Amino acid sequence: MNWLRLQNKHIHNDPVPHIHAINLLEEKEYDKLYENQNDLNHQLWQDFDEKYKIGFEFKEDISEIDLNREIIAIWCFRERNDRTRPPHFVLAGKKIAYYPNALIITNSNDITIDDSKVKKYIRRPFIQLDINKKKFKELMARKK
Repeated sequence: MNWLRLQNKHIHNDPVPHIHAINLLEEKEYDKLYENQNDLNHQLWQDFDEKYKIGFEFKEDISEIDLNREIIAIWCFRERNDRTRPPHFVLAGKKIAYYPNALIITNSNDITIDDSKVKKYIRRPFIQLDINKKKFKELMARKK
């Protein structure tokens, strides 16, 4: 992730500490990775891994979030042809829409999916990033 693009408006403490940002990764780079999401061995993904040095795991549906991690980091890969109303992540009561190239990072595992009024799309892919507690604190400290 291009942490240099992280701004004050992306860093929140209410209702729990979290980061919510769209397009921290430039759209051109995101698009290339999106096109190769089914082949994480592709050179583009290897380059991403080398450049940002963040472990990651691709998951087919947002309901598969691993909430047992110390830091939950979700990078949304919403399907381009998904024209349905987006479901929401509910983070400690706060709704955050599932948009393409959106990043949500928090130390709270109080996350659910609100898709009760949404027609469920076939796939709702995302990348779960490996962000440690130290990195999360560092990113949160950027708020001025």
